[in-house]
Amino acid sequence: MQQLTAHFLQTFLITVLRYFIIAGAAFFIFYKLFLSRFSNNKIQKRLAQKTDFFREISYSILSTLVFATIGVLLIFTPLVKYTLLYKNIHAYPLWWMPVSVMLALVIHDTYFYWMHRLLHNKRIFKHAHLVHHMSVNPSPWASYSFHFLESVIEGAILVVVALVLPMHLISLLLFIIAGFVINVYGHLGYEIMPRKFRESFWFQVLNTSVHHNMHHSKFKGNYGLYFRVWDRLMKTEHPDYVKEYDRVQEQRFGEKEMLMKTA
Repeated sequence: MQQLTAHFLQTFLITVLRYFIIAGAAFFIFYKLFLSRFSNNKIQKRLAQKTDFFREISYSILSTLVFATIGVLLIFTPLVKYTLLYKNIHAYPLWWMPVSVMLALVIHDTYFYWMHRLLHNKRIFKHAHLVHHMSVNPSPWASYSFHFLESVIEGAILVVVALVLPMHLISLLLFIIAGFVINVYGHLGYEIMPRKFRESFWFQVLNTSVHHNMHHSKFKGNYGLYFRVWDRLMKTEHPDYVKEYDRVQEQRFGEKEMLMKTA
């Protein structure tokens, strides 16, 4: 029991540090250090208030407690024998490690999309998802700002991935970090995609900060996490998304004609 407690404290500390380092760095760069420089990148012109930041951080710390608990139960208790997690790096070819991370992101996106739509059910929304949507104008601090119930549901993706996908512990960690970095970008409140992204194939597949920001400001549509695929297949993407993305990019680059040609 003492060893399990030590594992929990260590995991919780790492999870909290990861939150403050990644989300904090994004916040410091865009909201403090280069606020004026990135003013044209801002999706919603108004700024969130300090009270919003404190609320987001408070709920995020609660979420890290939940995530740390799930991680410890999966890795440091007998439950690990029921998962496909492995410690021997030679158990699978080395190329499988990055592939498993990518597959985990695909699984997570599917899980998130359908879970997210469920949370928007009128009977569930106010009890579990309303806390996250209090951030109408989200900041990086909102990335983990969940009600306790939602944090349990969000964290359950680790269980799903561990049960269906063989993953080395390093790959699992990379998946968690990659997912959080993308999550911070989605809640950044600023669009940073390069100009040519709009003309590329990847624009049709990947989400942007504008995409998720619209979900927070409109409260419906754009339910995907990493990809646009499920939203487009299920016709839940907000009809004004591309127009809004072009507006922000025009605001940044001042090239309306070039952007409209790719619509």
